[in-house]
Amino acid sequence: MLQQPLHPEPQAPLVGHVVTFKQFQSVKPLEFEGSADPTKARAWLKEMEKAFALVKVEADQKMDFSSYFLKGEANYWWESKKALEGEGVVTWDRFTELFLEKYFSHYMKNQMEIKFLELKQGNLLVTDYEVKFTELARFVPEQVDTDEKRAKRFQQGLKPWICSRVKVFELTTYTAVV
Repeated sequence: MLQQPLHPEPQAPLVGHVVTFKQFQSVKPLEFEGSADPTKARAWLKEMEKAFALVKVEADQKMDFSSYFLKGEANYWWESKKALEGEGVVTWDRFTELFLEKYFSHYMKNQMEIKFLELKQGNLLVTDYEVKFTELARFVPEQVDTDEKRAKRFQQGLKPWICSRVKVFELTTYTAVV
């Protein structure tokens, strides 16, 4: 009698396997109605990317699937933008570029970067400062692309009396500093 392994090997995705819209919908992707808040726009894109990866959506299906989840103002924007793009197929990468131009402009990116660089603990508890730090750090990945950089930047924003006590330990990992 053959026994099934306790941890079966992950199966490779089927070559040429086409994901149905129903399969994609089953992961319940977020809808996006448009927003003046750039963090909501970025979050929607990230969630779409996660949903694509989870059900292994092919590149040529991404626009068909994701555009269904654009509602209200965002859908009106996309319909007019798509018409301006011409007859060709708009790729997910091109859509992402256009989407970020609309909902996360260079000006907004710069504003978020400034917020991050000016972030200080102030009257926040360390845990609340860490939440804010994490939220803003995603907009400046080059500032926190190593654990040591992330730790150093976090430490610099702590209250001076906390920072001076932490520096003594010469901690180099983000987790240790937090």
